[in-house]
Amino acid sequence: MTLSSEEREEFLAEPHTGALSVVERPDRAPLTVPIWYQYTPGGELWVRTGPDSRKARAMLSAGRFSLMVQRTQPSVRYVWVEGPVTRTSPDSPERSWEMAARYLPEEKVAAFVEYDRAHLGEHFLVHMRPEHWVAADLGAF
Repeated sequence: MTLSSEEREEFLAEPHTGALSVVERPDRAPLTVPIWYQYTPGGELWVRTGPDSRKARAMLSAGRFSLMVQRTQPSVRYVWVEGPVTRTSPDSPERSWEMAARYLPEEKVAAFVEYDRAHLGEHFLVHMRPEHWVAADLGAF
């Protein structure tokens, strides 16, 4: 049931919509939001977000966040990863394109990037170094 290091990193590198969680206030449960992300095995995970978003302020304030991804077909499999924010970096049209191409059909990418750049406001990248992992495949059940 437990995934090997290689299996969990390969699964995380697939284009799943993540559930990002971060402590926003000590008297509340963590803020949890769906998000697109990018990850290459052995590297840092990164997300794009607006600099004035709740999640951006919370990630920078807390200095860490977690991300959970899952699938239900052909078997239930999930990976949860948590770690420190290692850095932020500027967004670019190339990063916007990279993220959109990861999640959208090829014929939709250009229109999304154009819309993103024109209407969704400024973005930046928040990078995280995976430090703690929980991963399983429940396919045997």
